[in-house]
Amino acid sequence: MEEEESGRFEVRKLEISDKIKGFIELLQQLTIFNSISDNEFDSRFQDLSSYGDNHVICVIEDKKLKKIVATGSVFLEKKFVRNCGKVGHIEDVVVDSSVRGMKLGQKVIEFLTNHAKLNGCYKVILDCSVENKGFYEKCGFKHKEIQMALYFN
Repeated sequence: MEEEESGRFEVRKLEISDKIKGFIELLQQLTIFNSISDNEFDSRFQDLSSYGDNHVICVIEDKKLKKIVATGSVFLEKKFVRNCGKVGHIEDVVVDSSVRGMKLGQKVIEFLTNHAKLNGCYKVILDCSVENKGFYEKCGFKHKEIQMALYFN
């Protein structure tokens, strides 16, 4: 990122006011889904907030445009294995197409992995497409096992 750009982006947790800053539209660059109402957003925001540090959504706001340009989330799973350890699951990482290549995705991953580590996780895992494998390797992740899925809808 260029020197004059350094104060342009703010990395932080999702706030309820981020819906009007394009948060949902950003997620629609990741996957296809219908927009949601303000009431649906508020309800889901409150629900996720009730999990405290066990479910965190990171956003990067372009302060100049007042727009959310990157996001990702981490869910902390409490386990019995590893002495009742915890695992961080990273999901829904996306960077706005207009700012890709500015290392904002790496900043999101760094925020999420640091959150998991500071909250006692012994590992962080994620699923990604073959096309995104190189990006996550640059972030320190290693290929392991195979992903499986069973969709109900």
